[in-house]
Amino acid sequence: MITSLITGGAGFIGSHVAAACLQSGHRVIVIDDLSGGDEYNVPDNTVFVKGSINDFRLLEEIFLKNDIDYVYHLAAYAAENLSHFIRRFNYQNNLSGSVNLITLALRYKIKCFVFTSSIAVYGHSQSPLKEEITPCPGDPYGIAKYAVELDLAAAARMFGLNHIIFRPHNVYGENQNIGDKYRNVIGIFMNQIMNNEPITIFGDGEQTRAFTYIRDISFLIANSVDCKKAYNEIFNIGADVPYTVNFIADLVSKEFGVTPSIVYEKARNEVLHAFSDHSKLRKYFPDFKTTRIEQGIKNMSDWAKKAGPKFTKTFADIEIKENLPEVWLK
Repeated sequence: MITSLITGGAGFIGSHVAAACLQSGHRVIVIDDLSGGDEYNVPDNTVFVKGSINDFRLLEEIFLKNDIDYVYHLAAYAAENLSHFIRRFNYQNNLSGSVNLITLALRYKIKCFVFTSSIAVYGHSQSPLKEEITPCPGDPYGIAKYAVELDLAAAARMFGLNHIIFRPHNVYGENQNIGDKYRNVIGIFMNQIMNNEPITIFGDGEQTRAFTYIRDISFLIANSVDCKKAYNEIFNIGADVPYTVNFIADLVSKEFGVTPSIVYEKARNEVLHAFSDHSKLRKYFPDFKTTRIEQGIKNMSDWAKKAGPKFTKTFADIEIKENLPEVWLK
C-alpha cells in the first residue's frame, strides 16, 4: 500500500488533500501542530501525529517507523502581509521546517515530494502570472516559499529527488480557519458578519484576485504523483477569473442575508491585481475544472453557518510593530 505523509493535515488545504489521498487508497499519516488547524479536520482512518515540522527528531521517527512513499508538504503560516512583522517566525516555520522535511525525504529516498508554494513568489510581476516569469517575491512569506522551491531544485540536481511544485492562490472553502484575521479574506468576511461586525477592507476594495475553491485543487494535488511527466515541474493552480474584493464582500453578504456594513482601512503595501495563467496545468492535467465563484461561496457559507462564528485571536508574538496596520493592533 502507498504511504503518504501530509504536513499541515489538520489545516485547511492539508485536510482536503488528506481526504483525497485516502479516497485514492493511500495510507495517510498527518502531522500538524494545531497552531492554525483543528484535529476535528483530520479525516478518519488517518494516523495523526501532533507535532511540529521544526521537531527534526519527531519527523525522523515518523520516517524511520514508516515506509513513506510520498510527502505532501502543506504546513505553513500563510499570512503574506503579516509576514513582514513576524520575520523570524515566518522563516522558522515556512523555511527551516521545510528543509527538515527535504533532508529526511532525501535520507529515506521517497518517490516524490509535493510542495504547495504560492503565487506570492511572483511579487509585483504583471498578471497573468506565468511559470516562466523569474520570481521576485515582495514579502518574507513569498521569499520563504521561493527558497524552498530553489532547495527542491538543488536536491533534484544533486540527489535526484523528484518533486512537484504547485503555486495555488486565494484558496477558500470548508475547513478554513475563519477566526484568523490576518489571512483568508472570504473567511474573514463570513466571521465578521456572523459576529455582527462590519466588514473591513484594506484600500478601496477594487484590488482583484482569482479566488479558488478548495475542492477544485485538492484532488488534483493528491493524485499528481501518478502523473510522472509532472515530476520536477512547477504549476500555477487555481481559478482563472479575477474579482474585486468589493464584489466578494457583496456576494458573501447576500449569502448571509445581510446588507454589508463596510469599513475601509488604509491600503496595505500589496499587489493590486494578481491572477495566474493555468495553460501549463491544463496541458499536464487536462481534466482540471473550476467551480463558479457563486457556487463555491454558497458551499463555504453553508458550512460556516453550521460551524458558527469563531473568536478572533491577535497574533501573540508580533516582532516588529512599526508600520503595522492599526486594525491588527486591536
